[in-house]
Amino acid sequence: MSAVLKVPAKILKSQLHAIFEAWGMSADQADMTAETLTRADLLGIDSHGITLIPFYADLIASGRLTPRPEIRIARSFGATAVIDGGGGFGEAPAVRAMELAIEKAQSFGIGAVGVRNSNHYGAAGVYALQAAAKGFIGLSMTAVYAPSIVPTFGREPRMGTNPIALAAPARRNRPFLLDMATSTIAIGKLKLAFREGRTLPEGWALDREGRPQHDPEQALADRLMTPLGGSREMGGHKGYGLAAMVEVLCTMLSGATYAALRPAEASAYDVGHFQLAIHPEAFREKGEFEEDLDAFLDCLRATRPADVAQPVLAPGDPEHLACEKRSREGIPVPRSLADQVEAIARKSGAQYFFGDID
Repeated sequence: MSAVLKVPAKILKSQLHAIFEAWGMSADQADMTAETLTRADLLGIDSHGITLIPFYADLIASGRLTPRPEIRIARSFGATAVIDGGGGFGEAPAVRAMELAIEKAQSFGIGAVGVRNSNHYGAAGVYALQAAAKGFIGLSMTAVYAPSIVPTFGREPRMGTNPIALAAPARRNRPFLLDMATSTIAIGKLKLAFREGRTLPEGWALDREGRPQHDPEQALADRLMTPLGGSREMGGHKGYGLAAMVEVLCTMLSGATYAALRPAEASAYDVGHFQLAIHPEAFREKGEFEEDLDAFLDCLRATRPADVAQPVLAPGDPEHLACEKRSREGIPVPRSLADQVEAIARKSGAQYFFGDID
């Protein structure tokens, strides 16, 4: 019996959709959420795909999340708006926020939409690519429900891993894509390391004394992540600043709750997101931006490599290559995770779709 299942994207999305509907989601919100997680897995962002299901099941069980929220526009002014996520999962309001940002960018050249009263929204890059697929530059970022990044010179967490993603459309090339946490690594990578029995490299996380942590299970329990760069000498103060910038745009601007100051008795996490869309034709004649981006991407890949066995990649190449491979061969799902998904599906009354995959 294989330790890893290769699951076709269509089946994986059907499994996610079935579980979400069993939890009480409306069909359209279940579809948006399942599509977002499936897209993350296709892009090779394993920490933000189906591996989130046990975490999401815990969110449902906690009662701090509304499975069938009312998502509405709370404010709208010119090229900007704020969406209220209704206290549900973050994917559906984030998708709708980027849709609205694109709509406003079509009219104004730029569209900026904040989201409040939301939750974990999956992989930021999926939303940035949502804009690129329509011919727009997309910027997506989110705050996180629990603090985990330790500020430079600190010993306590004050911000989440607060990811940033930017995607831009080219003509000949696949879109430019940057998708990164503002911590040295994402929480999901700790989960993957724990699931796979690997120790953590130095610089990923800290112990309670501020020393490097190598045990992924303890790192998950403590959630003391280094900011991008790690130590002050390695530029960790820059990652700290980026994480704080995300908090300003996602939390303070949208009116969401800053996790480090959330009362323990709060009934919801009230996470904030920020979606931005830019119409290239507001700045350049039609096609000029895309042509210059093509030349830029080609130039990056033409860089003479330090090791001939490892060519220089352009931002987004690993994700696009993973998507091509996984679209052909299926998405790898560890059997241990598949067993968890099966248990969650059975408990919720949802159909289990992976039973015939070996």
